[in-house]
Amino acid sequence: MQYLKRKIDSFLEEWKEEEDKKPLIVKGPRQVGKTESIRHFAREHYSSIIEINFVEEPKYKTITADGYRVDDLIKNISLLDPSKQFAQGKTLLFFDELQEFPEIATALKFFATDGRFDVICSGSLLGVNYRRIESNSVGYKKDFEMYSMDFEEFIWAKGYESSFVQELLVHMEEQKPFREVQLDVLNSFFMDYCVLGGMPAVVRAYIEKGTFEGSLGTQRQLLADYKEDIRKYAEGMDQTRTLNVFNQIPPQLAKENKKFQITKVASGARFKDYRGCIEWLKDAGIINVCYCMNFPELPLRGNYDESKYKLYFADSGLLVAMLDEEAQEDLRANRNLGVYKGALYENIVGEAFVKSGLELYYYKREDSTLEADFFARTASELVPVEVKAANGRAKSLRTLIESEKYEDIHWGVKFVKGNLGFENQIYTFPYFCAFLLKRWLRSR
Repeated sequence: MQYLKRKIDSFLEEWKEEEDKKPLIVKGPRQVGKTESIRHFAREHYSSIIEINFVEEPKYKTITADGYRVDDLIKNISLLDPSKQFAQGKTLLFFDELQEFPEIATALKFFATDGRFDVICSGSLLGVNYRRIESNSVGYKKDFEMYSMDFEEFIWAKGYESSFVQELLVHMEEQKPFREVQLDVLNSFFMDYCVLGGMPAVVRAYIEKGTFEGSLGTQRQLLADYKEDIRKYAEGMDQTRTLNVFNQIPPQLAKENKKFQITKVASGARFKDYRGCIEWLKDAGIINVCYCMNFPELPLRGNYDESKYKLYFADSGLLVAMLDEEAQEDLRANRNLGVYKGALYENIVGEAFVKSGLELYYYKREDSTLEADFFARTASELVPVEVKAANGRAKSLRTLIESEKYEDIHWGVKFVKGNLGFENQIYTFPYFCAFLLKRWLRSR
C-alpha cells in the first residue's frame, strides 16, 4: 500500500532530534491517518517498536498495576509479551487508542524524566477524555493536532512536489495571474478534493483508481463510524441531541443565512441545552465552530458572541456524504453543487483556515445586510474574507474597508472560482489558494 506523504512527517523528524525530547501525543479525529503516519516514521527510525493498542489489546490496561514508573511498566509489558525488546535509545513505545485508557498518560512524566525510550501516544481523544489526559501529563508532553489531508497534501498525493505549491504562493505574492492551463488543472484538482474530502482512505482509493469509484461508500462508512463514536463516547450528555446537531449541519449550511439555529434542531430547543453537544463535537474534531464577532475589530479572541455561530464539518467529505442521492449523483457526474454550492465552498475555506492554524470568526450586523464570512489578521490589521459562490461584487467587503467605523480594516480578501487580482483594496484569489492564506499574510 502506497504511503501518502503528510505534514506530520517533518514534525516527527524534528521531534526525534530534540535534545530534551518529551513524550508526544498525536491527537485528532478518527481515520485521519495518525496510526499510519506514526508507524511509517517508526519503521524508518527505530530498531524496536513496541505498539500497544488499548482497543484491540485491552489486557495491556493492567500494565499500570504496580505503578507508573518506567521499569514497572516495562516489566509488566514483558510479562504479557516476552518477545517485545526494549533497546535503550533505539526503542519507540507507541500507545494507540489512548482514549480507551487515559490513565496511561500519568506514566508520561516518568518516561520524560527517565529518557531511555521515545514515547508517542495517539487516539481520537473524543470528548472529555483529553481533559483527563491533559491533567495527568501537564508539563511532560508535547502535542500535535492532526487533521484529514489538506489541499497541499492532496496535491502531494497527486504526485507534485513542494516546489509546485511554492509556485502558487509566488503567484499570490507577486499578484501574477495564473495561466489558463494552470487554472484549469488546479480547479479540476480542487473540485475533486471538494467531492472527496481529505480522509486518507478516500484519497488513496481515488489516486489508485483514478476515479471516484467506491468513494461514496467509504465516506458513508466513515459517517456511520462517527455516529457510532457519538453513541459510544458522548458520556454524560444527551447523545440524541448531539446526533441531531450533527445531522442538522448540512441543511442549515444550505440556507442563505448560515448561522446555526438551535431552534431548528428540535421544538423548544435552547442554546444552553445544546452547548455541551456542540463543544463535544468540536473536541472530537468532527466539526469546526465559527463564532460571530460582536464588532469587527481587534483583538479577535474574546470579541465574539458564543451563542451565535456557524457550524462546519472538519472534513468536507462528511458534508458531501450527507447530501441526498440526487445531489450526490449530480456532484460526482456533473460537478454541479446545486443549492450546496455556497455551503461547500464556505465549508472548505473554513476547513483550510483551521488546518493552517487560523481561528474561525464571522460578522453579521443584525440591523443590515452587512456581513463577512471569515476574518484573518496581520500584526496590526483585521482582514475580512468573503467566499463567493459566483464572482460577483463584494458589497459588504467594500463597506467594511471604506467605512471609518472599522478602524482596524484597510483591505480585504475574496475567494472565487476565477483568477487572482487586486481592485478597490480587495485581493481576489481562486478557492484553491485558501490553504496558503496564512503563509501569504506572513509574507506581506
